[in-house]
Amino acid sequence: MTGTSTAPTGAQLWTRTRGFLIALAVLLAGSTALAALQSGNHHGHLDPRSADPYGSRALAELLAQRGVTSQVVTTAREAADAAGPGTTLVVTAPDLLGDSQLRAVRSAIDLSGGRTVLVAPGGPTLPQLAPGARTDGTDGTAHHKRLDPGCALPAAHAAGRADTGGEHRYTTDTPGATACYPSDGKPTLLVLPTATPGGDTVLLGSDTILLNRTLAHEGNASLALQLLGSRPGVVWYLPSPADTAPAGDDPEDKSLLELVPAGWGWALLQLLVAATLAALWRARRLGPLVTEQLPVAVRASEAAEGRARLYRKAGARDRAATVLRAATRERLAALVGVPPGRAHAPEALVPGVCARIPGGAHDVTTLLFGPTPADDAALVALADQLDALEREVRTS
Repeated sequence: MTGTSTAPTGAQLWTRTRGFLIALAVLLAGSTALAALQSGNHHGHLDPRSADPYGSRALAELLAQRGVTSQVVTTAREAADAAGPGTTLVVTAPDLLGDSQLRAVRSAIDLSGGRTVLVAPGGPTLPQLAPGARTDGTDGTAHHKRLDPGCALPAAHAAGRADTGGEHRYTTDTPGATACYPSDGKPTLLVLPTATPGGDTVLLGSDTILLNRTLAHEGNASLALQLLGSRPGVVWYLPSPADTAPAGDDPEDKSLLELVPAGWGWALLQLLVAATLAALWRARRLGPLVTEQLPVAVRASEAAEGRARLYRKAGARDRAATVLRAATRERLAALVGVPPGRAHAPEALVPGVCARIPGGAHDVTTLLFGPTPADDAALVALADQLDALEREVRTS
């Protein structure tokens, strides 16, 4: 027979921990949803591989149908290396670049001989990327408003009205510049020549004409295809977190926490608060120890009887016999002068007990270290024999 086990069962473990596990699951789900909501508006933004409303996959596929290839890079150095006379470099987030990234892009503008499209560049970056241009603020009334070309640029003339306004308007005194799609008299699309023959820089006041969700509106698709499809290849520069830093800052100086998106920061804060509350809820109450009266006093004989009934119900004769023999051996060791640490060693205990029994009539070794009784009657007989042996040693 096997002994009884005191380890908690699976059902008991679930009962004890289900409240905490459910609360943790709800918290994780809420944190994930919050982080997703925080970052959802920017997921795949202007990514030519993304079919989200704010991605640019539709435009990339239209370009591919016309033989224009698309390449995605995530660092300014890769963008500068990929730019050349036969490419259009699209800088999707110029205002987020650090000084070293702005210098790399500026080098590509000056030396590549191709086209560079800056999507909604603002005041902090224009002095480095387009020194001859200045931003003239925004026009909130022109956001997603169809504007007329108002210029002789062939691409604008062919496209007609398009969504180029709403974020930035520009002014310039650069000779040979072409200003199109004016809003309140200020252009929202500006084409600037570069020092290298054949190259130019396009300042696009809004990203609307590049997005999946608005590409089919008015002349957006036509204008986007002509601006980005004038060369055999398009290099999409989607800055990685290491490249996205306010102008004048070095991204290498940023700490890890500064690079974590805001949504995940709030999620981690909620997890910390929840863990603290759970610890306070499950922790022991603070304060001095207080002695309390037991509501019921149970006599030792009743406790022993109850334990014996449990052994009997479980059929644990092996466990009961082991307990009886171990207790008898410890008491006999004290009577015959055997050290407590040697009480359960037959070679130490049996000779001492036999020396105290007149005639040595009992088989002490079998009685104290024998096999498990075969049935309940044998177990009761064992208990009687152990009691008789102990009594005989005491009176010898």
